[in-house]
Amino acid sequence: MASLFAGKVLIVNNRDRDEVETERELCLALENRVMLLYFGAAECPRCRSFVPRLKDFFVRLTDEFYVERASQLCLVYVSRDATAQQEEAFLKSMPKRWLSLPFGDEFKRELELRFAVSEVPRVVVLKPNGDVIVGNAVDEITSMGPACFQNWQEAAELVDRNFRLAEDFDDCARRSITDPLRRLKYKLGKGEKAGSEEEKEDGDETS
Repeated sequence: MASLFAGKVLIVNNRDRDEVETERELCLALENRVMLLYFGAAECPRCRSFVPRLKDFFVRLTDEFYVERASQLCLVYVSRDATAQQEEAFLKSMPKRWLSLPFGDEFKRELELRFAVSEVPRVVVLKPNGDVIVGNAVDEITSMGPACFQNWQEAAELVDRNFRLAEDFDDCARRSITDPLRRLKYKLGKGEKAGSEEEKEDGDETS
């Protein structure tokens, strides 16, 4: 899957700006997963009707509030929005783990041509190697919800992540998409701890 976006820029839907994703981290976020390419536009009436179902579908498969372990699923928003402001406003209300292409990126047109996208909404479901599982999953998602993911998972022949945990643990270079946030929290925690120790030393000297 990473080969489909090789050399391309992907943006994490991170409105809080508290994470910085490296190219390697984004590649790992695409690896060994079913990918959804969502072609849509914020101002499209049909998209506005469909997107709450897509959002619920994605959240119920990836949010730890609903599942013990997030499904091996990623989504890239390929927008037809008229302005960057429309795209940004739309993404602000969508799940944080959604990815997108930069506004105005010509690669969007290449994807539309490659998957023969003539109208939106359209959800193309891909295997990790880029092969198409479902050409348009809008009706499937609308009627079945998260239940249809199991069929895609079987078709994609994903490697169960349980078998990769030891490998990932041993390889320090492999970092999850949330690692930058954890590193930030760790740095902040260290700073607070150092500050409290300095205050304690100042107190000892004045006593």
